[in-house]
Amino acid sequence: MEVEMEYHKPALLNESVEGLSILADGCYVDVTFGGGGHSKEILKRLSEKGKLFAFDQDPDAENNRLDDSRFSLIPQNFSFLKNFLRMYNAIPVDGVLADLGVSFHQFDVPKRGFSFRFEGPLDMRMDQKRKMTAATVVNSYSAEQLEFIFKEYGELRNAKQIVQKIEEARAEKKITTVEGLKEILKDITPEKIQHKFLAQVFQALRIEVNEELKVIQDLLEQTVEVLKDGGRMSVITYHSLEDRLVKNFFKTGNVQGKVEKDFFGNLIRPMEPVNRKPIVPGAEEIKDNNRSRSAKLRIAEKVKLN
Repeated sequence: MEVEMEYHKPALLNESVEGLSILADGCYVDVTFGGGGHSKEILKRLSEKGKLFAFDQDPDAENNRLDDSRFSLIPQNFSFLKNFLRMYNAIPVDGVLADLGVSFHQFDVPKRGFSFRFEGPLDMRMDQKRKMTAATVVNSYSAEQLEFIFKEYGELRNAKQIVQKIEEARAEKKITTVEGLKEILKDITPEKIQHKFLAQVFQALRIEVNEELKVIQDLLEQTVEVLKDGGRMSVITYHSLEDRLVKNFFKTGNVQGKVEKDFFGNLIRPMEPVNRKPIVPGAEEIKDNNRSRSAKLRIAEKVKLN
């Protein structure tokens, strides 16, 4: 008998929604709809006049669409945030929430290829309409490109060795499956750290396939343009690369973290961090939802112009 899996269990649910300081009649955006956990919580706090727009490029998320007249689901990547909100005549909005983690559903469906725990194709596309898969990356990228991906996106010190193994294998035949890639890389690290190593390899490929860091930058920059003065953004990240982008943007107004000041020495930035340090799950939440253990929540408010 097939057991129905939970689509996604959101981390830091109450903290991220409370961080938006929701106005009952306000207009909000959940840019990572997934299983709808955050959206449901936002809707609970809205009046009949309130509005919620949600984005999700994964067609499977459509199955979780909420039956609520205040709710609109936009089946697109959140990098198109400004375009679609303009189309709905919804700018400016009062708050934006982003949960940047991959949903349980995506990890737990073998044919999606996100997890090294299951046999399946090397896919990893969040948007199934995209042509480039993880197999495309490992089979067609140059050694230099692959080394950059594993070093920068996977934070792997042995990137050169990984690439060497991939090059040797793909010269014989194409690498098309999760098991095939694992077999190629099995002798690179001791068994006791194999899990962490594979997680980093798969993270690097997933980030490249979905252009994750670029779309996060796009999201942050567009959020400033669509938010009202005093509006808020809550962002949940799951690894240091994501968190660094968000932290830098909230602190300095750019993802590079470059500090810019005006003539009087005041910091020029469009967002003011609400929490100086990231909010992380407590022991009870981690016990209940182990996948939340790496989650970090940062909240910022759009600076009111004088």
